[in-house]
Parts: sequence; C-alpha cells; structure tokens
Amino acid sequence: MKLTILGNNSALPAYGRHPTAQALQVEDQVLLIDCGEGTQIQLDHYGIRWRKLTHIFISHLHGDHYFGLPGILTTMSLLGRTTPLHLHAPKELETILNAIMKVADTHLSYELQFHPLVENTATIIIDTPLLEVMSFPVEHRITCHGFVFKQKSKGRKLLPEKCREHEVPTYFFDRLKAGEHYTHKDGRIIHNEWVTTEGPPAKRYAYCADTLFTTSIIPYIKEVDLLYHESTYLQDNLEKAQARFHTTATQAAHLALEANVGKLLLGHYSSRYKEVDPFQIEAAAIFTNTTASIEGETYDV
Repeated sequence: MKLTILGNNSALPAYGRHPTAQALQVEDQVLLIDCGEGTQIQLDHYGIRWRKLTHIFISHLHGDHYFGLPGILTTMSLLGRTTPLHLHAPKELETILNAIMKVADTHLSYELQFHPLVENTATIIIDTPLLEVMSFPVEHRITCHGFVFKQKSKGRKLLPEKCREHEVPTYFFDRLKAGEHYTHKDGRIIHNEWVTTEGPPAKRYAYCADTLFTTSIIPYIKEVDLLYHESTYLQDNLEKAQARFHTTATQAAHLALEANVGKLLLGHYSSRYKEVDPFQIEAAAIFTNTTASIEGETYDV
C-alpha cells in the first residue's frame, strides 16, 4: 500500500495546502479518502489515474472533506467512465448528490453505488480477498468516521526450487500458500515448511479524520503500520482545539504511543500556521517515528 497526500489543510486553503484528500493505492486499485475542494485537480497534478479509482470514502459532511466530490464525479462521466464506482459516506450525502444532479440535469455514464456508513459503531464495510476496510466512530461536532484499511496477506511464499525438488504439482500451489501440506500418491507427505517461507504480513493503514482527542479509538488503530491523525493545532492552542473538537500534535503523538503504531503521519493543519515543521518537532518529542505530511508526497504503509 502507498498513500499520496492530495490535501492536508483544514477548512481554509492556505500556503499552498489544500483541503483534505488522500489517494491510497492497493495493488492496482486507488481508494480516495475524503474529497475536499480541488481534489480532481490534485489527482491530475500528482499523476493519480482516476480510471483505477474504485472506492471513495467520505469521513463526514463538513465541506472541506467533500465539496470536491460533485466535480470529480461529473468529470469522470464527461471522460466516459463506464465501470461502477463505490461511495462510502454518511447517509445524508446521497440526498445532497441527488439534488445536485437533478438541478443540473446530470446523468452519470457509470453506476454510482452508494453505501451509507453506520453511525456510532465500528463496522466492516469492505471484505474481499485483497482488502478489508473498517469504519469506526470518532468524536467531532457532527457524526464523523475514521477508517482502517487492511491489505490482506497473500499467504505463505513459495520456494519454486524446493517445490520442484519435492515434486509438488503447480495445481497445489495455492493450497501451499494457504499453509497445507502436500501428500503424494505413494503416501509421502511434503511438509509445508519444506517448500514455503513466511509470506509478507498484512499491512494496515488507519485514517483518523476530524476528532477531539479520545482514547476510545485505540482499539481500532492499535499496532497499525501507519496512522494518519489530524493535528489541527499545536499544543499552545489546546483550548481552541478542544472547543472546535480537534486534536493537537502532542495529543496525536500520545495516541500513537499508546496504540503502539508503526509510524505517525500528521495533517489537517490550521491555516493559522505557515510552516508545518513545528508539528513534527512537537509530536516527535513524544513519539519518535512521526512525520508532518507534505502535499504530493507518497508514503509507504
């Protein structure tokens, strides 16, 4: 999995930073996480191919997280998209989009499949052989969701030379990956560990959208490989963060530490800050493996 930051500012675009949007690449699929104003421009600017876009996830209905959505949906239609697109979002967004399409007399060239998010409870919203996605509640002024994306393991790694040496037929390879032993017709058992090694572990990325500092999310983000957590303010603006249901860089670092995540990525900066280095410095004093996200950068999960 690779994560490209398309926008990492909060409500107001400022200092070259755009409202929230991220592109998560999982093998040959692209997943769009939130869709602030100008997201379609950012996709083009950073070379993210919309034809590979399969799912869009909207965390909540504050405008800086979804105002770019009507534009990208209609643009893909104008460019002739025919493959279905899945939209996972608060239920009210379906009414909003239908109203926009109706007054504009717009008919999409593809099927837009709307999946309303379940409020106030953690829910598995995608479960395929490649990918599992869970939504979970965070604490904001309105209903808001975080997401955990899990790229599933493909199983054990084959050792081709050992497979040939032990005469394991190719039709059995998938079962070897699943951990099975192979039994020859003469009764000889080829133990799985003779012809395979441990495969790459499943990778997990957690996205925590706008939220008040809360330890209630720790069970969902525990030990993820990469955690993106909003850090709208620095700690000297703690009261403002609390009043507006946001988090500081210091608080995000405490969560990363307690949840034992692999790496912390900060974002959703207030437009009051011109530079983002202070966010990294503040958080890294508590959780060392911290990076202040930069637009256009791609991060391995």
